[in-house]
Amino acid sequence: MTKEDIQFMKKAILEAKKSISEGGIPIGAVLVENNKIIGSGHNRLLQTNSTIKHAEMDCIENAGRLKGFDYKKCTIYTTLSPCEMCSGMILLYKIPRVIIGENITLKGPEDYLKNNGVELINLNLKECKSLLDNYINKNPDIWNDEIERVQD
Repeated sequence: MTKEDIQFMKKAILEAKKSISEGGIPIGAVLVENNKIIGSGHNRLLQTNSTIKHAEMDCIENAGRLKGFDYKKCTIYTTLSPCEMCSGMILLYKIPRVIIGENITLKGPEDYLKNNGVELINLNLKECKSLLDNYINKNPDIWNDEIERVQD
């Protein structure tokens, strides 16, 4: 973990807070290439009535169409461990490095990422966990509904 990792995770946290302000689930992500943010996004499932607008998906989409070799030079920062869908996208685009804020609330297939050559670092940040815990405590039905979709 570097000071840049903390700096970029703070930007992902701002994205998570943006989602809260829009009535969404507080998960955020940023895509970084050569120490520059080239894409950012947040969970927009509720705001757009989407089935796929997870923070990582929104972030990659907002980065625009990049060349394949560009993704190979990127790091994605996400406030929560990527789910199966987002992990698949990370592997599809060959993003070599994933920095997560926490994986206690929900743990995606981290071993799958690692076994496919992705460097994965968990910062285990209390702020990321608190954002989601506060949301879950205020919106247990919404959270349980979303978890049920991805775990059944």
